[in-house]
Amino acid sequence: MPQNRPQLRNPGRKSRMDQRTRERLPVLPALIAAVDHRRTAAAQRLTAARATRPGERFTVDGQTLRRAVTTRAPANIWAENPTDPADGARRNLTREEDRAFWAWAAVQVLRLTGIRVEELTELTHPSLVQYRLPGTGELMPLLHIAPSKTDTERLLVVCPELADVLSAIICRVRDENGAVPLVTAYDYHERVFNPPLPILFQRRVGTENRAISAPRIRTLLDEALAATGLTGADGQPLRFVPHDFRRIFVTDAVNNGMPPHIARLVVGHRDLNTTMGYKAVYPDEAINGHRAFLARRRDLRPSAEYRTPTDEEWQEFLGHFQRRKLALGDCGRAYGTACVHEHSCLRCPLLRLDPAQRPRLLDIRDNLRTRIDEARREGWIGEAEGLAISLAAAQQKLAQLDELTARRATIHLGMPGLPDLAGRIVTTDKAPS
Repeated sequence: MPQNRPQLRNPGRKSRMDQRTRERLPVLPALIAAVDHRRTAAAQRLTAARATRPGERFTVDGQTLRRAVTTRAPANIWAENPTDPADGARRNLTREEDRAFWAWAAVQVLRLTGIRVEELTELTHPSLVQYRLPGTGELMPLLHIAPSKTDTERLLVVCPELADVLSAIICRVRDENGAVPLVTAYDYHERVFNPPLPILFQRRVGTENRAISAPRIRTLLDEALAATGLTGADGQPLRFVPHDFRRIFVTDAVNNGMPPHIARLVVGHRDLNTTMGYKAVYPDEAINGHRAFLARRRDLRPSAEYRTPTDEEWQEFLGHFQRRKLALGDCGRAYGTACVHEHSCLRCPLLRLDPAQRPRLLDIRDNLRTRIDEARREGWIGEAEGLAISLAAAQQKLAQLDELTARRATIHLGMPGLPDLAGRIVTTDKAPS
């Protein structure tokens, strides 16, 4: 099995990868919005075409099409341009919707988890597990990542946005009995066919279900990027590969306060140098200084610190999840990190909103407007400017909450319980006396 090599051994490659990440990180929101709009529009076209008789026209998203007339009942829905019948070009709306959905699903899962594309294609229904916190009884959904490059499995906390994506995938692939079909996937590295598994990334091809391969994921990303029209600094069309999302995930996590050694465990690296090599730096001196600091700190620390956590330490870890409850939702900061936004939760991007707290957020917004009017009447210009920033953050949070509520579909993911999860992770077998 190949070993993870420190990315900093090749400064030229490190510089190129940093530049690639810095170029793609700012356009990631535009890509996310584009693939989501493409998926929604493709689904609306397909739905409208199915409700239209062959030969009749329909209009979706400002575009008028005519459902094609076929001599037999096809498995796919076709449409054509009604303004130029002689063109003869037909669009397979069923295939367009399928490609748009899986491109959206791949982008969302890759950017929310930072997993490798091989791990993405190996996600199965049993990969979703749940753990109940002993103190509060809160159920925490977890995503189990099977061993791949480093032969090390890991568990990732499923955020609400990722849960929505996984819910949409499961709703799509379930059969009439409510089960995820078993499909056989080909391992391109081992060059063998894996046994049939309920793989999440699968699609209907003819009369059978087939797993979506890593090369297919790359093709879907290329098609999605071509449709967005995004360009790089050189004016050329911008291209994303699955590993770009992994580098962006590490960069964004570390920049938002996640300790590098925690990020290493989340993404499944053996060497901290590899993780820090994935993080784009601004400028290069920051990474070198941080590595030197880590080396000095490790020399000073006793080896006894690298041990199994005690019961008190584990309770402190669980207490982090218990103390994350806020008035408007949950705090999403990583364990072991302090609040870098001075508890200004309304402005904080790590606040995970609770839809049930929307009335409270509306009251906060209205109160901010009243206070701004008062500050302007009294001539408190500085106070008014600060409150205006909070008001803009409140309105942005309301828009995010409305968007989340509009696309959220309540569904049971069928996650198996995993009792005594804490004991399975942190305990080791004692050596025989």
